[in-house]
Amino acid sequence: MSADTTPAEPDLVVLGGGSGGYACALRAAELGLSVVLVEAAELGGTCLHRGCIPTKAWLHSAEVADSVRSAERFGIRASLDGVDVAGVRGYADAVVARLHQGLTGLVRSRGIEVVPAYGRLERDGDRVAVRAGDRLLRADHVVVATGSRSRTLPGLEPDGERVLTSDHALRLERLPERAVVLGGGVIGCELASTWRSLGVEVTVVEALDRLLPAEEPEISAAVQRAFRKRGIGQRLGRPLESWTTTADGVTVTLTDGETVEADVLLVAVGRGPVTDDIGAEAVGLPLDRGFVVVDEQLATPLPGVWAVGDVVAGLQLAHRGFAHGIAVAEQVAVRRGLLERATPVVEDHLVPRVTYSDPEVSSVGLTTAQARERHGEVEVVRYDLAGNGRSQILRTSGFVQVVRVVDGPVVGIHMVGARVSELAAEAQLVVGWEAWPEEVAALVHPHPTQSEALGEAHLALAGKPLHAHG
Repeated sequence: MSADTTPAEPDLVVLGGGSGGYACALRAAELGLSVVLVEAAELGGTCLHRGCIPTKAWLHSAEVADSVRSAERFGIRASLDGVDVAGVRGYADAVVARLHQGLTGLVRSRGIEVVPAYGRLERDGDRVAVRAGDRLLRADHVVVATGSRSRTLPGLEPDGERVLTSDHALRLERLPERAVVLGGGVIGCELASTWRSLGVEVTVVEALDRLLPAEEPEISAAVQRAFRKRGIGQRLGRPLESWTTTADGVTVTLTDGETVEADVLLVAVGRGPVTDDIGAEAVGLPLDRGFVVVDEQLATPLPGVWAVGDVVAGLQLAHRGFAHGIAVAEQVAVRRGLLERATPVVEDHLVPRVTYSDPEVSSVGLTTAQARERHGEVEVVRYDLAGNGRSQILRTSGFVQVVRVVDGPVVGIHMVGARVSELAAEAQLVVGWEAWPEEVAALVHPHPTQSEALGEAHLALAGKPLHAHG
């Protein structure tokens, strides 16, 4: 009689190998759970291959170009001969390749089986399984981590030549001379900033009345001023009415009748969840506007089925996906008796947000309006980077704005200026641990660093401003 070669069921099947999926798989394996990860494309998902990493590599090349142009301000004679698009793309690809190789090796070292197939949910009796090619993967716990894709507008289908998505923008063979960026959110501002630094004439079209509408109005105003100074055109509060494409370019017409001509139209109106072809309807997985319906612990109404990352309504950020994946892996481990307590699922307002434009924007917690709505009376202090030594060395303008509950903790920190993304971690600690300004004011921030601006803002809120006018 032959031995039974049927493989044992894993503890967990993860559908999707992006930020949320692979983080869930790694943490689960670390806790002693057996994991199968289903991914049709590359491990790392959008973030590693078409989003965060390559975009920020392009942004760094753009920053280098700006540094060369302004070198004389710092006493250095230099000139910019041009932009080698293939070279920039090669640099970004090399960064992605190294990180992908490292991630692949890490997943392999944890004993995680990766199934290279498109997975769909499928009913298996009273449970939900994952169909991956000719295999039906059964487990008591299934995690949906299929991520997101670029949104488009009805009738405005990207063709990769005249009408582009962010994916197309990262694979261009040559840069356009003129571009219209449709959407003034994070993606639109980052790509508009990048292209302008690389010599493209850019116009941003945003239906709302300001750029980065999710941020503080003062932050939006600072970015708009900086963009105008850099020569980035802005058409705010005037939605797109129509567009026409020709062999030579594209003409965009706004609702007020103005037309803007360009070589390409970049559609940057956000991202939508990838849930339209994962078998959700077949297994009865409820969706809301395409997002998977979950509770506060990321559990769906279907027993044993979870969802993490961009398929869950809210901030679409890689680090949110990481946190989701870890939280779900730990909850499964608790149910298996491998862990006493799981990490709580972080609330969206406590997740740091960064826009990697020039200038950068970084924030965590509640805006002033949200804080007033939730807590009533609040106090706001703004510290200008003009008073910060390191910021002056970098020749950047901007500010740090801190929101506290009167006689209570700090509930929001909002920053704009060069390299303020590096201050996001401290800002998260302050807001996440509900620190009072007096507590932060007692800390020593190294000099000269931009972190001193955070310290100065908290000193002011504590009633003892040092390098600020009282």
